[in-house]
Amino acid sequence: MRLLNTTDGSSAIAPDPSFLTSPAQAWAKRYISNLNTPTLAEDDPAVVAPRLLAELRSASVKAWQRTEGFLAEAMIRHGIPAELVDPWSISKDIHDIYQHTLKLYVAGKGTQQMTAKIASAVSEIRSRYTAVDSRVIGFVSMQFHHTGVLLLEVAPINQRPILSRFFKVIDDHLYMPLHRLYSAAANYDYNDPALALVRHLLPQSTAIATAICHRVAELNPQHRCFSGPLTEASVRVSSIRDVEMFQIYLWVCLLEQSLEALQRELFPLCLMLYPSLNVTWELVFQMVHLLGKEIQTRAPGHDTSVFTPYYLSFREMFDPKIFQGLP
Repeated sequence: MRLLNTTDGSSAIAPDPSFLTSPAQAWAKRYISNLNTPTLAEDDPAVVAPRLLAELRSASVKAWQRTEGFLAEAMIRHGIPAELVDPWSISKDIHDIYQHTLKLYVAGKGTQQMTAKIASAVSEIRSRYTAVDSRVIGFVSMQFHHTGVLLLEVAPINQRPILSRFFKVIDDHLYMPLHRLYSAAANYDYNDPALALVRHLLPQSTAIATAICHRVAELNPQHRCFSGPLTEASVRVSSIRDVEMFQIYLWVCLLEQSLEALQRELFPLCLMLYPSLNVTWELVFQMVHLLGKEIQTRAPGHDTSVFTPYYLSFREMFDPKIFQGLP
């Protein structure tokens, strides 16, 4: 400190400039240091989740552009009323799903715990969009898929596998009538032949789908879907998901003892989506044909005759001859 003369001749204490600036500089340096040296690792879920949530709005906009680019023409061709495909409503629902999912990811929940906490909400969204026109779920599912792809691109590499597993749980419940399957199963005695067959094969659905898609890729090495050849990673993932979906719809028909799910939901959805994605009906028929063979092979000791009428109807619906002349 030093003395400073005032206008009336008295003296006052003048502060030392170094006393003022040193604490201020120290605080500023400490603040910058904290920014440059985060207390949590970059791949910590507590860091990753807020980053993905911050990206979610931008990802939703980009995802809808992709979804609309894929399906706008199909929407017109199939006469889907524009008011049924509300981009704001769909994007909000998908945003809410991801927000909830990322909270569970931060909390360290496993996929089974996440399924228990979020499946009913996702199933409610699915039911709402399929209530009037089942094809609308194609827009919802595609929006979820593209949003997830964009979020994974900004996620740390070592966190992508667990995030992918979380996203797949949601995708499955959006794209497939799993809740409907479980509701139908609840009406059966535990040892009923139809339920016993479903209980035996349902846990194998991914393995069955993987084997079928591998064989179809071998049989069609030159075929290219919209996203690339059948061996392309993204195409392979989508193909496996579709064959899993076929199985779920088949089991729903078996347990409901009705073809309504195939006729009202699956067939119209495939008719809208597959031409846009350059998936030929010959490819689809191969998948359906191989599905029948896989089920027979993997169900020794089970009464597969209970599902045969539904499978044969499924196969007949996707006979390529039916689609001749379609654009």
